[in-house]
Amino acid sequence: MERFVDLTLNGVTYGMIYAVVGLSLVLIWRATRVLNFAQGAMAMLTTYIGATLIEHHASYWAAVAVALASGFVLGGLIERVVVRPVETGPVLNPVIVTLGMLVALEALAGIIWGGGLRSFPAYFSQVGVVVGKHRVAFSHFDIYVLASIVTVLVLLVVLFRFTPLGLRMRASAFAPEVARLLGVRVGRMLTLGWALAGVVGALAGVLVAPKLLLSPTFMDAVFIYGFTAAVIGGLESPLGAVVGGLGTGLALSYVGGYLGSTLEALGALAILMVVLMIRPQGVFTRVTSRQV
Repeated sequence: MERFVDLTLNGVTYGMIYAVVGLSLVLIWRATRVLNFAQGAMAMLTTYIGATLIEHHASYWAAVAVALASGFVLGGLIERVVVRPVETGPVLNPVIVTLGMLVALEALAGIIWGGGLRSFPAYFSQVGVVVGKHRVAFSHFDIYVLASIVTVLVLLVVLFRFTPLGLRMRASAFAPEVARLLGVRVGRMLTLGWALAGVVGALAGVLVAPKLLLSPTFMDAVFIYGFTAAVIGGLESPLGAVVGGLGTGLALSYVGGYLGSTLEALGALAILMVVLMIRPQGVFTRVTSRQV
């Protein structure tokens, strides 16, 4: 029973990290109708920036703030310089461009920081807390991760459902010509969507980095599982990304704990295939939502 509890808590922690990556993908999709396959590489680059500041004796919170700000700038810059010139062409153009950005950013990180492994310190203890007479696999840092991601989810829901800015962003994505006629600055909304997604992705990077070792490709597996979470929940739903992330994290934890870590990726693929066969649009997406 103890092992089951530990695997569940471990799955919840990692699942929430996958969820925040999924949230960043949902944010870009809802704002610009583009799947950004460079999201993990962008998070990696901003995490390296934060780690470099810590190595130069900056505080943890200052490094996190700079990493998030870097994500905002990087997201907006990529949309303006790289994605915008191809977004009016064939649908596959932005996808191919983001795949190219993935390779370019990982290569850039290798050139600047090298390919060696680095550590990213955790501000809170990663030692499991004691419950009764037992120490469980859930630390103060895990509590911080959960609180951060829940806060981001609430803010995104409020943004898209209850603010004029969120409405303009959605209108710019679904019906840009109509939005322009109504006075919406569509270009700025698209840039803002990418910038905000860059912030969310950067948060995922600094949250997962203390659990892993930094390298130019350290976010690749996290991105794959985050993408799985977003697709399972539905690319239209922030809540779906969180639920999908939790489900993916729990499934991977149970598969790795009981069947072996080599089967984790296969477990995630199996879940994705089942969901796509039963409900291709995602669990939390309405069928009519794309008819706007």
